[in-house]
Parts: sequence; C-alpha cells; structure tokens
Amino acid sequence: MINHLPSPNGGVTPRHPAITAAFKDCRRVLCGVALFSAMVNLLMLAGPLYMLQIYDRVLASHSVATLIALSVLLGGALALQALMDVIRNRMVTRSAGYLDQHLAAVVHMAVIQLAVVGRPTEAHDPVRELDQIRSFLTGQGPLAIVDLPWIPVFLLICGLIHPWLGFIALVGGIVLASATLLTEWTSRGPSREANRCARVRSLTVEAHRRSAETATAMGMQAALSRHWLALNAAYFCAVERAADVIGLYGSLSRTMRLMLQSVALGVGAYLVIQHELMPGAMIAASITMARALAPIETAIANWRGFVAARDSIGRLTRALATFGAEPARTSLPKPHATLAAENLTVVPPSGKAATVSNLNFTVAAGEVLGVIGPSGSGKTSLARGLVGVWKAAQGSVRIDGAALEQWPPEVLGPERGYLAQSVDLFDGTISENIARMAKQPDDAAVVGAAKAAGAHDMIVRLPDGYGTRIGLAGTALSGGQRQRVALARALYGNPFLVVLDEPNANLDGEGEVALLQAIEDIKARSGIVVLIAHRAGMLSVCDKVLVLRDGAQYAFGRPDEILGRVTRQPTVAAMTRLKVVGSVDEQIT
Repeated sequence: MINHLPSPNGGVTPRHPAITAAFKDCRRVLCGVALFSAMVNLLMLAGPLYMLQIYDRVLASHSVATLIALSVLLGGALALQALMDVIRNRMVTRSAGYLDQHLAAVVHMAVIQLAVVGRPTEAHDPVRELDQIRSFLTGQGPLAIVDLPWIPVFLLICGLIHPWLGFIALVGGIVLASATLLTEWTSRGPSREANRCARVRSLTVEAHRRSAETATAMGMQAALSRHWLALNAAYFCAVERAADVIGLYGSLSRTMRLMLQSVALGVGAYLVIQHELMPGAMIAASITMARALAPIETAIANWRGFVAARDSIGRLTRALATFGAEPARTSLPKPHATLAAENLTVVPPSGKAATVSNLNFTVAAGEVLGVIGPSGSGKTSLARGLVGVWKAAQGSVRIDGAALEQWPPEVLGPERGYLAQSVDLFDGTISENIARMAKQPDDAAVVGAAKAAGAHDMIVRLPDGYGTRIGLAGTALSGGQRQRVALARALYGNPFLVVLDEPNANLDGEGEVALLQAIEDIKARSGIVVLIAHRAGMLSVCDKVLVLRDGAQYAFGRPDEILGRVTRQPTVAAMTRLKVVGSVDEQIT
C-alpha cells in the first residue's frame, strides 16, 4: 500500500490515516474482485470451446445428443458466469461504500476546517473529490483494470490455436495498448483543465446565489450572467477537448478491434482452406481475440473517469494532510476557574500580519470581560482566538492553566458558548439549532437556554414553536430572531466560557434587557463571559475591561479605573485616543 503521494512542491504528501484505512479495505475488496474476475474470464472460454466442438464434432458426427449435452454445459457455464459477474459488480460497489464509511466524516471535518482557516473557495472540494472517486469505483473502469492482466492469457490461447492468429492478436494488443497510453498522455491536460473549470464554475454559482438579493436590488443580474456565461463556455470548451481526445482514441480502438477480428477471420479462413486449421478453431480464435482486446477498449472509454479519480485522490490527500488526524489527548476535568491569555498573538489563516499581538490578561470564574476598541482594532480576531477558531501564532489561550490544544474537543466544546458577529444557523428546527444539532437534545435544556436568551416567548408564538424549520442559514427568521436563537445556542448546556461578539447588534430594547440578564445569570453560576460591545449599557455588567487599539493591548483593568483614566486626559491627543471605545465614546465622555 502506498502511503505517500507526490506533492506539488516535489516532496511527498503523507496520506491521512483515514485514507490509508479506506484504501486498505478497498484493496481487500478488490482482491476478492480479482478472484471473481479470474472465474469470470475462465468461464468466458466456454463460448469459444462450444463453437470449437459444434463445428468440429457436432457438424461432423450429426449427433443431436452431443449438441444437447454441449448446449446444457454452455448454459450452465454462462449462468455461473453471470452470477460471478453480478457478485464482482456488487463487490466493486461495496468498495465505494467502504471508502465512504472511512472518509465521509473526515471529509466533512475538512470542509469545516478549510472554511475556518480562510480557504472558503476550497471548502467544497473534499466532498467533490470523494464523489469523483466514488463515481469511478461504481463504474466499469475498475472491472476493466482488473481484467487487463487476463489479456496475455487470451493472446496465448490464440497463439496455441495457431501462431499466425496469435501474432495478429499480439499486434492488435500492442496497438490498442499504445492507444491507451496515448489517451493518458493527450487527455491529461484537457481533463485536468475541465475539472478545474468545473470547480470554478461551481464556486461562482454559489457566490452568485449568496449575493442574489444584492444583485437584484442593484440590477447586477446581466453583469453576473455575462460572467457566468464566460465561465460556462470555458468549462464546456475544456470538456469538449477532453471528450474529443478520448472519443478519438475510443473510436480508433473500436475500429481497430473490428478490423482485427475481420483479419483474424480472413486469415483463419485461409488456414482452413490450406487444411492447417479446423473451422471451429477459426471461430473460437475470433471470439477469444475479441475477448482479449475488450478490456483495453473499455479502459479507454473510462479513461477520463480514471484520470479524474486519480487526481481527486491526490487533491483529497493533500487537503486532509493540511490538518492531519486529531491527536489523542488526556481527559481533563470540566473547566471551572480561569481564562487567561499569555502573550497571545493571532494571525488570520489567510493573512501574514498579526491582528492582535502580545495580549496578557486573566479572567476569573464569575467575571465578565468587556472588550472595546475601534473598528479594525482586533476585537473579533481576539474572540476567534479565545474559542480556538483561529490558532495562536504565538503565546497561548489557557483555561484552568491548560492551553486550548490540550483539551479534548468533546470536553471543551460543550463548555464553550460562542455568538459570532455574523449569525449562522443550520437547516433544521429551532430546537435542533439551540441544542447544537445534538442527536438526542435535552428538551429542558433547550427551553432553559431559550428563556435565558429571552427567546422563549418569541419561539412559542411561531406556528410550530420549537419545531419550526428555519431553512438554510435561518432565512425563515428575521435578523433579531436569528440573534436570539444563536444566543440561546451559545447558552445551551450552561457552558463555562461564553464569548459574545456584539451580541446586541440586532436586538431591540427587550432583547437587550434579556441579554444583560443572561450575562448576570452566567456570573451567578461562576461562568466567564467575554463581551465585545459598542454600547455603554453593556459595560455596566463588566468586571474588567480590555481596550484594544491597532491590535495591541491599550488598557486592561476595572471599568471605573480604565474609563475614568481615559476620560481624565485633557489633551486633544488624549481625546483622540479616547476613540478606542468606538460608538461608546460620547456616552463615556
């Protein structure tokens, strides 16, 4: 089993353990397929042998009993061949199932991780690559590959019937094999270009779908349509080039095979006239030659799928190798004491410059940390770093003294609540979203979280209550309703750490009161809240305030100390520095 693939930079890319395990299972299945293929190919000799006996025995002896016996034997052989063929086809299909069992969860995780690390345009690729590999495995390509080793056997049988016929079959095999190699050489570029265009085309359609409202409002449909048509034309040109190349060699291989069969019949007839060959042997040799060359023709016809699957394996391997397998971690007790940033520096995955750097602060259980600063000061980057969405480039985030990387995800995940600046909900019911799509949600905890977020009354007024399906991205709800449901999701299960990035952005006065009460409840149960705020009312519940400016820690301490110190500075420069509190400025002043 090959566990490494060439990487684009000339090195080797180690295979993800899931890919290794998947192909190990597939290899076992394909070994069984090879065994059944051996039986199928041996049983295919029944036809030539039947023809040989009919011409050389039955017609010469006029024996009806022999004809009946041979026909019964042929029928049994063909029935057994059909059974073996059905079994091997199903085994190949099952191999695709084994591949999916090993890789489906890993591929889904890769989709999420690619989006998190700032590569959203590649996020859909792992699913497409897996689909491409599965599509090839469920086609005729693998069976043609398994049948290829039997070509020399059939060629040898042709040679045993007569050397001339064996020579013709050998020349035909070499010609068709050359056609296969030419197909690989000439179709590689067009096939890869077609696959690349297909990915770009798919991403463009998705981008246009997401921006449909903006496009409609500003009359951009025609411009977007022109862009789409250009990409679509490029895609179909690439597909046509690849199809033309493969179709050319496919047609040549079919024509060559028919020509070789005709030549074999002609040479066989000449040998019969010269009394060097029996008529039955002539027919048997023609059938055997056709069987010898058929796998090559099938391989050429399925070559584009083979190339696409091979490239998909390489791309999927490289995508999964970016993240690697989840390491084993020692179980830790539930967090209960502190959140600390130690020399924390965060660099966006798609960037090179740090958005926050050298932050140092500690928040104890039962405290609320307010984070303020102007736009672009790094508040959202800090929120992402605290919940582990973005990894620390330097320093660390520690909960109860342990770095985030030391915590098993199944332990730390339920102990974190996160409300992002842009609210994202999932296709499902409100109850499922609040319960974080749990397989068996706790109804009492769902209702409790909704009440804590001030969303319960709003939810029960909906036609289906908690069972209301919200559609993709929560499109069935208003912005404020989505914000409340997302807040309830962040509070589900009473997590120890709750990070709220501008949680009141879409809330009305009633919703803001409920939010403040939820924060007080978290404090009362000795949780920690990190609150990124732009309204002065939010600072009233904070025990500590962190002021960010240009990604650096401008001030950290108790609210009265920090805000009082800032507002006492009399100079114009000091008043300018006061702008670090963003839209809270005038109220603080």
